[in-house]
Amino acid sequence: MSRVSESDPGAHHHHEHDADAAALASLGYQSEFRRDMSLWANFALGFTYLSPVVGIYTLFAVALVTGGPPMIWWLVIVGVGQLLVALVFGEVVSQFPVAGGVYPWARRLWGRKWAWMTGWVYLVALLTTIAGVVYGSGPYLAQLLGFTAGTRSTVICALILLAIALAINLMGTRWLAMAAIIGFSAELLGALAVGTWLLLTERYQNLSVLFDTEGVVDSSGSYLGAFMAAALIGIYQYYGFEACGDVAEEVPDPTRQIPKAMRMTIYVGGAAAIFVCLSLLLAVQDYAAVIDGTDADPVTTILHNAFGETGTKVVLVVVMISFLSCALSLMAAASRLMYAYARDDMILGSRLFRHFLPHRHVPPYAMLVGALVPAVIVLGSVFSTKALTSIISFATLGIYLGFHMVTFAALRARLKGWVPGGPFSLGRWGMLVNVAALAYGVLAMVNMAWPRTPDVPWYDNWLVALSAAVGVGVGAVYMVLARPYEHSEAISGDAIHGPLGGPTESAGAGHER
Repeated sequence: MSRVSESDPGAHHHHEHDADAAALASLGYQSEFRRDMSLWANFALGFTYLSPVVGIYTLFAVALVTGGPPMIWWLVIVGVGQLLVALVFGEVVSQFPVAGGVYPWARRLWGRKWAWMTGWVYLVALLTTIAGVVYGSGPYLAQLLGFTAGTRSTVICALILLAIALAINLMGTRWLAMAAIIGFSAELLGALAVGTWLLLTERYQNLSVLFDTEGVVDSSGSYLGAFMAAALIGIYQYYGFEACGDVAEEVPDPTRQIPKAMRMTIYVGGAAAIFVCLSLLLAVQDYAAVIDGTDADPVTTILHNAFGETGTKVVLVVVMISFLSCALSLMAAASRLMYAYARDDMILGSRLFRHFLPHRHVPPYAMLVGALVPAVIVLGSVFSTKALTSIISFATLGIYLGFHMVTFAALRARLKGWVPGGPFSLGRWGMLVNVAALAYGVLAMVNMAWPRTPDVPWYDNWLVALSAAVGVGVGAVYMVLARPYEHSEAISGDAIHGPLGGPTESAGAGHER
């Protein structure tokens, strides 16, 4: 057999795909996706979803006003915390390489009800995140197109980006993979080029500013409170690695490749984000002007000073490629989650959402929802003066909640005897890493939801926590009344009971607690 593989690479790939299909069948599924996504494309998908340029350019001004230059340390702190989460996810996806990410992982680790809520929370957060990304792109696209800055132009540009992302996603996995690699290449090279140029020609500060807290305090006069509030730039930055697992049925040898792609996303994306943020921080001429609001858009100011009108346009093209790639990856993740839900009959309209385009091998109606719901959220931002921060705060808390419903389920499964059975395993370090990942996630969520504006009405002060409670509450009410988790006999709760955590029984076999 090895001789055939060496002489005929096509036969090798065919054999590999057959093995992947057999492994998926042992988990209870037959895929309609094509395995057209290489390791590098899978990594690029996670990278463009994490998107250093999108994360930093969107929240640089907000974080600098809130916490001053030391806000950059959140990119290090959160990077370490999210690496722990990525390691736990790597163990889970290595054993259960099923499309949809957190929903099927939660289903196998715990059961149908927990999986349904995990999927619901994560889906709502993903759709909101798409809205946040395209809304954040609005001002940059408006500059590029020569529109007058304002809410209307931001909304129009956000809707344009959504339409383009939907069109590319509908073309299939191969186009998504190609767009991810192009987006990754443009973003990484652009970030390195812009950052290096700023460090060489526009450096007005020295590294001591990274420890400078002057003029930045919270409402109680404490810098610690201000620094904690600035955590959003790191927390918003470091998710996207899970998208590598959302497309598990489109990657050859997913049990080995996806955990590797997840870790690469954290390493490369984190390093790029820190470099971009550092180059911008050292290029700010007057921190006081940014913090007091005189310079409300420091990124644009820096780019104009460094590159002039024409050069800024070129940089903005790279920035827009980054935003588009990020929106593409998010929409792909949301559509795969919705498809996984629908394949198990866990969502209203399942027949539509699991429908595939015959030649493109993608679920079109799930993708359409991935564009329409964010469009409605973007249009609703017209009525909010602080739309971007509100959208991102809610989306980020929801993403983290979905993540840590999985890390909690994994910890519960370990305590009940689960031994990860995939090729990627943390071995005796698994329990410690799992506990640390969950502890990090809980602390991050508390920090995100913590009320910090006592001078505003209580409901505004608790906006992030209230919006999350409403999202979870609506899902819980629907789950209790409609019992969608009863619509499917797909396998669930089998991680603990199978040999080495392997699948053995169906959802009806009494594993649900």
